[in-house]
Amino acid sequence: MSNEHPHGGGAVIHAGVELQDASKAVILLHGRGAAAADIIRLGRSIAPEGESIAFLAPQATNHTWYPMSGFLPQEQLTPWLESALRVIDELVDTILAAGISAEKIVVGGFSQGAMLSLEYASRGRRAIGGVIAFSGSVIGPVDAPHLPFADVRGLPVFIGCGTADSWITEDAARRSAELFAEAGAKVDLRIYPGMAHIINEDEVGAARDLIAAIN
Repeated sequence: MSNEHPHGGGAVIHAGVELQDASKAVILLHGRGAAAADIIRLGRSIAPEGESIAFLAPQATNHTWYPMSGFLPQEQLTPWLESALRVIDELVDTILAAGISAEKIVVGGFSQGAMLSLEYASRGRRAIGGVIAFSGSVIGPVDAPHLPFADVRGLPVFIGCGTADSWITEDAARRSAELFAEAGAKVDLRIYPGMAHIINEDEVGAARDLIAAIN
């Protein structure tokens, strides 16, 4: 860990099969105040039956990827945001080095982790095969222009959000879905009436289907 890379050198929890034995890999990013040990449990639920999948969950320093609102201008989130994105870069590189191709790597998460997943894909820092965002949106003010999108044509993107979510608004989720769709991604947006800041069974099924459909 350093001032420039506050999340550097953090722990990474593994679940599922070992990377060298996996056909696909999923990076799971926890939310604010949570832990890698929390989000990694989701792997068992979203793993398609009969598939060899490795799950990796990095731990944020002080249990938060950035210590302020994700709806602030991105420059106000430095250096935490850039460090979090570097952590994902490093994990993607590790997965690639194990022989898993980019199109078989999924990045997903909940809340802050979902926002990071969408932001990572929008920037195109590394090629990936899919995004799963449970209660998340792209980072930055909802009504402000987002950074130019990378080439996400054909990228499967799932975004789920509840209308009673006190952290991620329906407008933010819809705006993120629009941005990805306009850039050519294959977006599956699901808005759940009355749902709070949680993950429901329909979302779990959607995530499982997204992973299964990646070839």
